[in-house]
Amino acid sequence: MARVSSSSSERDPSSPARRNGKPPKRRSLLKSIFLVFFFLFLLAGAAVSVFVALYLRDISEDLPTATEMLAHKANVASVIYDRNGEPVARLFTENRQPVELRNISPWIIKATLAAEDSSFYQHGGIRLLSIARAFIENLSNRGVRQGGSTITQQLARNLFLSQERTFERKAKEAILTVRMEQLFTKDRIMEMYLNTIYFGHGAWGVDTAARTYFGKPSSEITLPEAAILAGLIAAPGRYSPLSNFESSKVRQKYVLDRLLTLGWLNEKERDEAFAAELEFKHVPNKVQEFNRAPYFVAHLLFNELLPKYGPDLVYSGGMEIHTTLDLKMQEAAEKAMKGLKSQGAIVGMDPETGEVLAMVGGHDFAVSKFNRATQAFRQPGSGFKPVVFASAFESGLLPTDHFLDMKIEYEKKGPNMTVWAPENYSGKFSGEVTLEYALIHSINTVAVRLIDYVGARNILTTARNMGITSPHVPADLSLALGTASITPLEMAVVFSAFANNGKTVTPLMIREIRSGNGDVLESRSPFSTPGISPETAVTVRSMLIDAVRSGTGTRALLKDRETFGKTGTTNDYSDAWFLGGVPGLTAVVYAGNDDHKPLAKKGATGGVIAAPVWKAFVEEAVKGRNLPLQFSVPEDADVESVKICRTSGFRAISGCSAVTIFMRKNAAPQTNCPIHGGDMYASSQDPNAPRLILVHNDSETYASSGQYADAGTAGPPPETGPVKVSKPTGPSEAVAPSDMAYKDPNPADSVEDKYQKLLKQYGITN
Repeated sequence: MARVSSSSSERDPSSPARRNGKPPKRRSLLKSIFLVFFFLFLLAGAAVSVFVALYLRDISEDLPTATEMLAHKANVASVIYDRNGEPVARLFTENRQPVELRNISPWIIKATLAAEDSSFYQHGGIRLLSIARAFIENLSNRGVRQGGSTITQQLARNLFLSQERTFERKAKEAILTVRMEQLFTKDRIMEMYLNTIYFGHGAWGVDTAARTYFGKPSSEITLPEAAILAGLIAAPGRYSPLSNFESSKVRQKYVLDRLLTLGWLNEKERDEAFAAELEFKHVPNKVQEFNRAPYFVAHLLFNELLPKYGPDLVYSGGMEIHTTLDLKMQEAAEKAMKGLKSQGAIVGMDPETGEVLAMVGGHDFAVSKFNRATQAFRQPGSGFKPVVFASAFESGLLPTDHFLDMKIEYEKKGPNMTVWAPENYSGKFSGEVTLEYALIHSINTVAVRLIDYVGARNILTTARNMGITSPHVPADLSLALGTASITPLEMAVVFSAFANNGKTVTPLMIREIRSGNGDVLESRSPFSTPGISPETAVTVRSMLIDAVRSGTGTRALLKDRETFGKTGTTNDYSDAWFLGGVPGLTAVVYAGNDDHKPLAKKGATGGVIAAPVWKAFVEEAVKGRNLPLQFSVPEDADVESVKICRTSGFRAISGCSAVTIFMRKNAAPQTNCPIHGGDMYASSQDPNAPRLILVHNDSETYASSGQYADAGTAGPPPETGPVKVSKPTGPSEAVAPSDMAYKDPNPADSVEDKYQKLLKQYGITN
């Protein structure tokens, strides 16, 4: 068959027929469509770019700037230290103690990289393949289910974002991640990460975690321990070795296998690490758990730290609060407190500086927040008598002077006038006694006569000068019985004045406060003011030493060192005290029920209830301390040591009940006791012979005619020798108490409510 050839016009592409044929038109149409779609793609891309740019700009507005990121500090626990640098309490919302990367075990770093982000030091902060994989997974689940977070992303999220699983949060996370990679070195990011993340059981940061789980710093963590800690990061609750050991071991094996896969250890090291026996600790890691002096700490928080610095700085600012507390003394006080069946308080103070060395405000802070050392206004009873005697000696009286221990009555003023007649604890009277004898035996009628003689206003002035700030101090005769309402801390200040030769110290609990940067925010030093004269302080102290040696305080005597003190008991046995000290330490023990019920029906005195607890505390507190055994007397104090007869007040000789005390120079009697063998005539001519001081309700006939029975005594008093009688002049200014009923100015049951209100005020969770 003949082949039919194509026409020349079909073979020539330039021919009009070819140019006008259908194939060229089809190609032009496709090209046009392509161009349109390309244009639309570019337009859509531009729109998406604009949208993304606007979206990123919008979500970036509330993100921290580079400057803010550089300045950011994680929540760091503040620490309260004792005087020797021992931690007393940690205050935190997140218990964290940052450490430098070089002080973290290399095994922790490797294990963390293996478990969380093995290519951390190679990528730029974001792993695109991981994000793509997570993106596909999340799309298939119609929500955010899986993360592809690097260590930098996790850090950005933990520092600046919430934990919600949304696309917006992931976008913000990506922005912050890029910024952080630009701002910080890889080592710095790793350090921040390990110091930020949560490890469970209240442990924030790797160092706190190491101490919480293993009782050691992060620098000492071994490979097996590091694998446990690194395994916690993904799910602290699920993989906790303290609550779910089997799951923890599974996770540990995963971390060790990853280390093997990465070539960072060999099979033998892996197997040995997995088989290693682990010794776990459970270090207390809550604010309530790690507090070795809760009453002391609470006092500082609500009276000093929170009002001045606020809760954010106190609980998150990494402050260092260096206090005056001595933890060993605090432990001794806590132990001694167990000797009280009732509630109570113990205060230990350095008498020279006013530094509070120990403070216990009750048996259990978790049960009762009422701090009986600082918040319980209680009647000190006879514990107040040394203030009365100090005021009397300041006015010129002497320990050798005589007062009457006899029945005495005072009319009360008012429409229903009645008579107030104070009684002694023994229910008996001794007749004429020396002031030295009256103090060591705590005779009420003599103390009342002293206030009558000196004046209640003068007694109150002395009390204020000696550090009593309580507003609940009546200016009447009842002060002799200790009806003032005073806190144990105030009484510790008062008795410190007897120990330190007359200075009134200001209670000091904080020595120094530093910021998280180590800057000194404040520094405090001891402060004191003149309280009473050194002569009066030394005199009263020497009498109170005799009160412990031979009077009401014998149960408090420490045989190896000078001990001074005074018992205190209220009339209905609702409060019992012992107050006193040894060289270098003043201590106060208070015992009483919060509802003011009697401690016992009978015999619940300060000497029986409080003195043994006081002795137990002080004996333990002074152990191992280089404290002097005897009190010092200032060289410029115008006093001398004198041995007198407790009964007559003259110089003691054989046969006398003798005591050595301090008195003003040249004021003591110069002759020997006439009732125990001394020369009666010589003593009658002694210019410094004791004086019998009478008050307005006294009669000289009681001292001269022997009418003691009519005055309520059990019989004639012992012969006291030739004393000089001092009669009162002018009208009496004695004010009988109008109401002896005790009214608690700060009830214990209201303190818990106040405590909860303070917690709410400062935004603190209990």
